[in-house]
Amino acid sequence: MINSQDIKKGVAVRMDGGIWVCIDFQHRKPGKGNTIMIIKLKNVTDGRVLERRFNIGEKLEEVQITRRPYQFLYKEGEDYIFMNQETFDQTPIAAELVTGVEYMKESDIVEVVSDADTETVLYAEMPVKTILRIEHSEPGVKGDTATNTLKPATLETGAEIRVPLFINEGDLVQVDTRDGSYIQRMKE
Repeated sequence: MINSQDIKKGVAVRMDGGIWVCIDFQHRKPGKGNTIMIIKLKNVTDGRVLERRFNIGEKLEEVQITRRPYQFLYKEGEDYIFMNQETFDQTPIAAELVTGVEYMKESDIVEVVSDADTETVLYAEMPVKTILRIEHSEPGVKGDTATNTLKPATLETGAEIRVPLFINEGDLVQVDTRDGSYIQRMKE
């Protein structure tokens, strides 16, 4: 059990029949009354985010979670096969449990979060930034760099993103895996 005032970012708790991870918290002392904790929680199974108020001293059931690096090996049916970097065990993980799965290519390293007690995988996270090659894009025209106009481009993973007009086929670009936005062009 953990007191509500001890909850910080990354702490997992069990409530409402699910496992929730704290993504933000705030101590609030109103003019009258007791101090309260406002905690923003994310459900690890379906990604729902909610904000809850707790009184100081309220007890919650803490869940011990482990974070380990896994390497993406290949896709088999609907599952993605990952290898634990420490034990070399292979683990299948469903696509809906992997954030940024559409920007993942073979041999990428992801962080797999699992319940320490039952060893069940809760979710896997791609790094926030990844570098991918542009497979298809309309050619850019000289002088098109003056405006912020974007065009569609297909990445080597098959995902489609919007890139500036000066990006061509074969270019390496850095992509934000959370929302698929273009960050910058990279050098070879």
